[in-house]
Formats: sequence, structure tokens, C-alpha cells
Amino acid sequence: MDFEDSPEESTFRAKVRMWIDANAPKHLEDELRRTSTIGRLGITSEDPVVASKNWQAKKAVAGYACLQWPVEYGGGGLSAIERVIWQQEEGPYAQLSLMFSIGYGMCGPTLMTWASHETNRRLLPPMATGEEVWCQLFSEPAAGSDLAGLRTRAELADDGSGDWIVNGQKVWTSFAQHARYGMLIARTDPGAPKHKGLTMFFVDMQSPGIEVRPIKQANGQATFNEVFFTDLRVPDANRLGAVGQGWEVSITMLMNERATIGANISTSFEQIFDFVEELETIDGPAIEDRAVRSKLAHWAARASGLKYTAMRSISALSRGETPGPENSIGKLVIATMRQEIAAFALDLQGPAGILDAPDYAPARGWFQANLLRSPAMRIEGGSDEILRNVIGERVLGLPADIRIDKNVPFNEIPTKGAVR
Repeated sequence: MDFEDSPEESTFRAKVRMWIDANAPKHLEDELRRTSTIGRLGITSEDPVVASKNWQAKKAVAGYACLQWPVEYGGGGLSAIERVIWQQEEGPYAQLSLMFSIGYGMCGPTLMTWASHETNRRLLPPMATGEEVWCQLFSEPAAGSDLAGLRTRAELADDGSGDWIVNGQKVWTSFAQHARYGMLIARTDPGAPKHKGLTMFFVDMQSPGIEVRPIKQANGQATFNEVFFTDLRVPDANRLGAVGQGWEVSITMLMNERATIGANISTSFEQIFDFVEELETIDGPAIEDRAVRSKLAHWAARASGLKYTAMRSISALSRGETPGPENSIGKLVIATMRQEIAAFALDLQGPAGILDAPDYAPARGWFQANLLRSPAMRIEGGSDEILRNVIGERVLGLPADIRIDKNVPFNEIPTKGAVR
């Protein structure tokens, strides 16, 4: 693959740079660059939700909000390579789109694969403009990393309406407090094996029977939520795929999720490199320490590997292919790197590492914020263990992990203290 811009790509890159220079909220640039925004909306100088929606709407008008989507769905109708160029040029302002990434990166592509044309024309344009935020209602307290072990139930109403009645709980639902819609996977047939008794729906988060409770995180933020369903009524028209086909629909979403996470989150390598270049230790400049340079070389090799692995995915997207299991590699490596780098930076800071206020902490508390948030990155979007299984089985072709519950009806799988 030729990594240099073609003449057409170079022209598009120049066009994007000019548009960003003329339209970006430059009064927020310094704050966005100085503050780690993993797991938060990133700014405190003004309402982050309002600022995020304003930037998303402005991008949508220009066709830069969802570049690869069809124009009729609110997108730009552009290519995968043009989307990558945009991501490279948007810089710190991309952090203002965090709240919408679940929608345009995961829910939108899933709707385009499984929903009707009419449904997509109704739901996707407000998603692209940021008018309506979407969330992903997957994880549950009892299921852990085993998504197919979920217990939220959806049962047909007995009034002949064809509606579904949903009861249960989801957890770790990012931005549910801002969401208008959510993608919900629920168990519709407890007598079927756990992967086969699931069905996917999209739900209006303003419906009666939905309660959202924010979860206070270690970093002081509350972007995660618990979501409770009590006799929630969902029209059958909101079903995606056939009844019992929810696992297949969820795979579409999960592949897009891991591609989105891997594409939109940096490794922190640039930050740690800049930090050690400026840091003075009792033994002299940190950058001259052989142990520090060894660490940097190790992370530089990983970052380079991630870059070229991502290029393979970009090439596949440019051919119109669906993101595959290889995207699990990027998410797995990035999450691990960020945690390792943050811990190493705090070790170098010594006693100052206990400070996390941007006005006092070294590097404005970037590494402190990332260390507090990084454990969640190794769980969300598929835990490290799940991703290693995916890579081993579906990328490397290794033997599948042993599953003693395979083909066993879900309601016959032994559990301790569970109510079915």
C-alpha cells in the first residue's frame, strides 16, 4: 500500500485544513490539548454538551460529521481514505465528538446493515448532526465479559399488540444520560442456547419504564451509567433482524465498536515522549536515561505496528468490506499501552505523581487522568481476555476456547444464586 497521498487525497487534505482553520472553536484548542479527555467530555470553561453539539452540527452541514455515510442519511458520501484524512487533521477538536462516537461509529453502521431504508432515513440524519445521541445497551452486572450470558428479558405483550415488554438492567452504558436512543440486546428465548435466544432492538430512552443512574468513576467523572428497564414497551417495528438473530446483529456492532475505539484513541506515545524530553531527574535529563530510552523504543515499535495494522483495515474499508476481528488487535494493544505509559510517567514524577489537578500536576495531570481511566479501557468494548480469544480463534486460526455451555439451553446452565 502506498502511504503517500495521491493528488486527489492531497487536494482533499488541503480543503479539510482550510475548513477546520476557518470553522473550528479555536478558543477551546488549548484546553482540549492540555487535558486528557478519556472518559470525559474534555472541557470545563463552557458547557461541554453544548460545545460538542455545536461542533458536530457544524461538521454535519459541511459533510464532515459522518464522512462515509450516504448523503441521504446525513453523511458526506466520501471514501474510507477521506475519512482517515479527516481524522488525521481534526486534531484536538475530535474530542468534542466523543459523545457521538457510539452513534456514528457503532449504532449507525449497524442500522445501515439491519434496518429498513425508511428507518435509516428517519434515524440517521439526527444522529449525524448530533441532535440525537445514541448509547449501547449491552453489558450487564451478571454477564461480565460474557455478553451472551445476559439476562435482560424481552417478552411479547399478551394484549395482541405485537409489542415487546422488557425487564432487566444494563451497566457501564456510556452517555446514557444524554441519549435519545439506545441499541438494546435482550433475551427473547431462555430455552434456547445462550447465543441463539437473543434479539436486538433500538429503544427510545425517553420511554416510560427506563431509569438511568450515573456511576461516579475514580477520575471524578460520571460518563458511565446503570440503566434499569421496568415493563418497558418496545414496538416490534424497533426490532433489528429476526427474533433470535440478536447475536449476529451484535457482532456487526461489536466489530464496528472495536474499529472505532482503535481508530479514535491515541496510544499516549507522543505524550510520554514529549514528557521525558522535558523532564529533569536527579540523575539528569530523563531522555538520556538508558532505561527510559528502552521503554520508549518498546512503545515506539508497538505504535508503529498499530499504525500499519490500521492501514490494513483502512485498505479493507476502501474496498467496501465490513470491519473484521483483526480490529480487536488495535483496541487490545492501545488499552494496554495507555495503562503502562501512565504508570511509568507517574513513577518518573515521584511524589508529584499524587497530584492530579491540571494547574499543579506535571504534564497538567494527563497521566494521572489516564491511569485512573485506563482499567475501564481494558474492559469496555471487549475485555482483554475476550479480545485475545477473538484474535486467537478468528485471526490466527487457533483452536476455540473450551465452552462447557455450548448448545445448552440458557435456562439450564447452572448458576449460583441466579434468578431466571
